[in-house]
Amino acid sequence: MALEPFKCKTSAGVQNDPEPLPYLVEPDYRSYDIDLRVTIQADDIPKPVQVSRSNFKNMYWTHRQQLVHHTVTGCNMKPGDLLGSGTISGQTEDSYGSFLELSWNKQKQVQCGESATRYFLEDGDVISITGTCYGDGYRIGFGDCIGKILPAQSKYI
Repeated sequence: MALEPFKCKTSAGVQNDPEPLPYLVEPDYRSYDIDLRVTIQADDIPKPVQVSRSNFKNMYWTHRQQLVHHTVTGCNMKPGDLLGSGTISGQTEDSYGSFLELSWNKQKQVQCGESATRYFLEDGDVISITGTCYGDGYRIGFGDCIGKILPAQSKYI
């Protein structure tokens, strides 16, 4: 498996808060060392600016546990289905995984380049998420996941 060299302990170390239900207990509770970076770009932010850098090993629940929990009630999963992990936050302020966390729920502005700030994402913001594993002299990248925030349609406002 391509990611085998990047297996590592999770940042939690052990899974006891909360303790998983019996069907979710993993004898080999481990994750992967995948560097995650988030950048923002917009009209007032002409060049991409990194706003967060975290790591997949900060996930408390493993991808296997998430899949099992999702399907235990009978939800059908098929090859090619996509699951989102949710926010992956680290322990430092620059590794928080959402603008809600980065801005402390609008208690402080997030610096986005030289002159732009944000509390939350705004219409027109372009977000890019990348994931990369770094080996000795090589790297494995997952490609960019890029999305643009569009204004709400008037019928929903």
